Amino acid sequence: MLKLFSNRVVSLGSMRENGTVVRRVSENPDYAQICREQEYFLVRDRLSEVPEGFAGYLFFEKPSRDVPLVSYLLEPTLSYLRNGDIVKINTSHGTLRTVYRRNSRHNSVLVTERCNNYCLMCSQPPREINDDHLVDELLQTIPLMSRETLSVVITGGEPTLLGERLAQVINAFRCYLPYTAVHVLSNGRSFRDLDYAKAIGQVQHPDLMIGIPLYSDISSKHDYVVQADGAFDDTIRGIINLKTVGVRVEIRVVLHNLTYDRLPELARFIRRNLTFCDHVALMGLEMTGFTRSNLNKLWIDPKDYQAQLRDAVAILDGAKMDVSIYNHQLCILEESLHRFSRKSISDWKNEFMAECNGCTRKRECGGFFSSATLRYTTHITPFHDD
Repeated sequence: MLKLFSNRVVSLGSMRENGTVVRRVSENPDYAQICREQEYFLVRDRLSEVPEGFAGYLFFEKPSRDVPLVSYLLEPTLSYLRNGDIVKINTSHGTLRTVYRRNSRHNSVLVTERCNNYCLMCSQPPREINDDHLVDELLQTIPLMSRETLSVVITGGEPTLLGERLAQVINAFRCYLPYTAVHVLSNGRSFRDLDYAKAIGQVQHPDLMIGIPLYSDISSKHDYVVQADGAFDDTIRGIINLKTVGVRVEIRVVLHNLTYDRLPELARFIRRNLTFCDHVALMGLEMTGFTRSNLNKLWIDPKDYQAQLRDAVAILDGAKMDVSIYNHQLCILEESLHRFSRKSISDWKNEFMAECNGCTRKRECGGFFSSATLRYTTHITPFHDD
């Protein structure tokens, strides 16, 4: 698991930038002078040459000679940082967060911690705080991202609680990264307001998808899982409104003990009422956030819901819908489901267990969340070539 946050940043120079700063990092000592003024230079070892003119310098070893005025010592766990990555440093608190990795396919940006749901298995438990600074910092970050970035996920909290600022963020991606797919993870409830859905549609982003959870075909059951009365009706209206204004929608179903039993019925509901949606993701449970405190309610070994998963996939695939299985290990899936399995877990928290040693199909397998050590299936069976 990569460590994206560090609270062990030490100031080495006689000056430091005030507050929180967003900087792209460089390893190119020949970088154009005009560009250096906005970037931090990575110094891998104490013997490396230190080119002049950069906004600051990030050292992985404490140098034995004088350092530039703005210089910081980082812990070795951040040595994965590479040219083009973007970091956010708070010099007052001695913290660094990696907000973007140029060579990763799994970049996500947190835009708020606030939410109007309180899902039993939320991996990012909401906080009712003023975090407007997150959007301000993101708007500084987007122009620094590589135009070759394949995709970015916008997540929360609930991004639609930003109101019109969400459209501002999506438009910034459209302007600066026109070839980058943008995936917004939302509960969809705010889109019950058709005017709000129109505001997002009017951005006309060429590759935008809104991922919206739907946990049951029974409204009260969905509302219980998300701990919000009326959420089911809001979500369905939101999905319909988004499609009305031409925004693509993905339906996301997290599978656990409270949702697996009626999974085929939910699939039939989607087939009957929401076939116009663009993708359905059937997702394994992540052992973090509220899942930990609700584990006794939520846990079921994925091996034990294979029949329901198989039937649901058959129903959706039979309706010519695009369906995928996320966050599952290939060896516990029935063979007929292998073609629907995707490597969906972000690379910085994607791991394999000791039982997986020697498996010949790791490259195809979804693997585990790093948090899965808390509890995971007892049915891991590595594949071996004959």
